[in-house]
Amino acid sequence: MNEITQQVWGFTPESPTGTAGGGEPVILYTMTNANGATVQLTNYGASIVGITVPDRMGKMADVVLGYGKWQSYIADGPAMGKSVGRYANRIAKGKFTLDGKEYRLAVNNGPNHLHGGPTGFANRLWEGRVEGDRVVFGYHSADGEEGYPEALYVEACFDWDDDNKLEITYYARLDGDTSDPTIVNLTNHVYFNLNGHDSGSVLGHSLIVKAAQYLPTDETAIPLAAPQAPATVEGTPMDFRTPTTLGARIDEPFQQLIWGKGYDHCWVIDPGAADGTVAELCSEESGRFVKVSTTQPGIQIYTGNWLGGCPESKTEGYFYSDRDGVAMECQAFPDSPNRGDFPSVVLRPGETYEQHIAYEFGTR
Repeated sequence: MNEITQQVWGFTPESPTGTAGGGEPVILYTMTNANGATVQLTNYGASIVGITVPDRMGKMADVVLGYGKWQSYIADGPAMGKSVGRYANRIAKGKFTLDGKEYRLAVNNGPNHLHGGPTGFANRLWEGRVEGDRVVFGYHSADGEEGYPEALYVEACFDWDDDNKLEITYYARLDGDTSDPTIVNLTNHVYFNLNGHDSGSVLGHSLIVKAAQYLPTDETAIPLAAPQAPATVEGTPMDFRTPTTLGARIDEPFQQLIWGKGYDHCWVIDPGAADGTVAELCSEESGRFVKVSTTQPGIQIYTGNWLGGCPESKTEGYFYSDRDGVAMECQAFPDSPNRGDFPSVVLRPGETYEQHIAYEFGTR
């Protein structure tokens, strides 16, 4: 049985004219399980602020990157711990065609659209509520917001159990009377460092990804056309089918790693892995591990290659450097709206989008 507490973390700024918006409470939720392990969340961006779990000696530490002030989450580059959408990851050239109609989106990542646009879902204040043992965030996205068609209502539900497992369930449905579809791809952008969020590089962590294929990209991080993508991981630095440290091959002269300044790619989860663990991150130093499971077809592994320069962390005076955390973002494939060969991301009237992501922590 979780204990869930809430505190006001701050208030959104009043508008410059004082006529509309602002003054809304930003809430920090703390979920504590029977073991004393905690998850902290906020309604700004439906974000994970902290996860505190024991190491092999029982010592507690916060193992996800984050900030000490809620204002630092406003439009931060890393999208630290946030729920991103309406479409996570990239859409080529910021445009796609749906049922014969072309839609144009904001271009906010080189020549492409990323994570739903400059504001997206990650930089919105969501409605928050406690339902029994879970925290639920809801957001109404207007028709045309960031260029996306149709109004959409989304929910992010967070469950934290006594096995130290955090499950995130994303729901979405078209909001209002419409006969037209939209596209949806939601994920959480949490970064892990299993030695503690302020302990430096994660390149010593070992990773397993149950994926025989990945999606090689062009230099702007858009997946290559078939048959170049998907591609086999065999014989490349992208092969994590057996435990391999993140730093073992990250600096090899492999074009995909050079373009990304490290790992920032989507792996095609093996179909047989969908019913169980799809990835596992482990720190030999602390003994902590986190197992990832999901209903999504892909997992984006991002080694925090551009973390330097982001706001002060939760530890006063500590600023993250590149590769201080790794994100494991379960999601649909990048640029799926433009790829008929990828699993569909279309949501039509009467349908409910539902995807699950779980992070289960333990020690060995």
